[in-house]
Amino acid sequence: MTDKGQFEKGHNIPVTHQSFPGKETAMPKPQPLWDEIPTADGKSQKYRAAGKLKGKKALITGGDSGIGRASAILFAMEGADSVIAYLPEEEEDAQETKRRVEAYGQKCHLVSTDLRDRENCKKLVDEAVKIFNGQIDILFNNAAYQMVVDDIKDLSEDQWINTFNTNIHPYFYLAKYSLPYMKRGSTIINNASINAYIGRPDLLDYTSTKGAIVAFTRGLSNQQAGNGIRVNAVAPGPVWTPLIPSTMKKENQEQFGSTPLGRPAQPSEVATAVVFLASEDSSAFSGQTLHPNMGTVVSG
Repeated sequence: MTDKGQFEKGHNIPVTHQSFPGKETAMPKPQPLWDEIPTADGKSQKYRAAGKLKGKKALITGGDSGIGRASAILFAMEGADSVIAYLPEEEEDAQETKRRVEAYGQKCHLVSTDLRDRENCKKLVDEAVKIFNGQIDILFNNAAYQMVVDDIKDLSEDQWINTFNTNIHPYFYLAKYSLPYMKRGSTIINNASINAYIGRPDLLDYTSTKGAIVAFTRGLSNQQAGNGIRVNAVAPGPVWTPLIPSTMKKENQEQFGSTPLGRPAQPSEVATAVVFLASEDSSAFSGQTLHPNMGTVVSG
């Protein structure tokens, strides 16, 4: 295992614990990658941008860390400004995302909010519209909650409701409120999960919301395709983010890198798929789900 780059094949990730939602600043080495891509020799190289999103304006939820941070940074490298939403307790991570985005010459506006409240979803879109002068080109619905519970008898009704209030309801609200400000060529990207396809038993509520996200993506795509607005999803497998130490037990963490490719993904490796779906390179894709899941074969 290297301090920077990626996990060596077959090497267990370090087992640590944080309280939810987890902090990027408290992650153990190796630090997650945001603007570098792992290479076959166990090292990494800088993401190679090509101006694919020049002049675009993006709204990203959960943009303070993990896949959201990596996407904001790669969007900036491709020429896009962003508004990122995050929880108040994630302020330090959000400020670091802003610093990294601005290092690539783009703007990053921070909005601290709890998107479980539908009014906050409306306020977030209104704020983004104000900042972007009425322009929203990309909506990346990314923020999520999970907590491992082994059996349905131990899964509280409150956790079930909270997971749905976090993982799927804001996706609907943010899409609904953003669409009036989108035009032909705009894109919506939803973060689903491999768990919707494999049916992970110890994340029943999370898995259920991710299945709903896949269905929501397909239905909204069919609804908006005629308007020239494409809607797609990514369904990551294991990714090295703060969600892991803040939501998984020791035994879950020990098995976290057990993928066909022998390691978990880095946030940057999922963000490349998000960039693809946000750009015109994916002009033939709508209603589809990409699977950056480290080699697990799934249907759909």
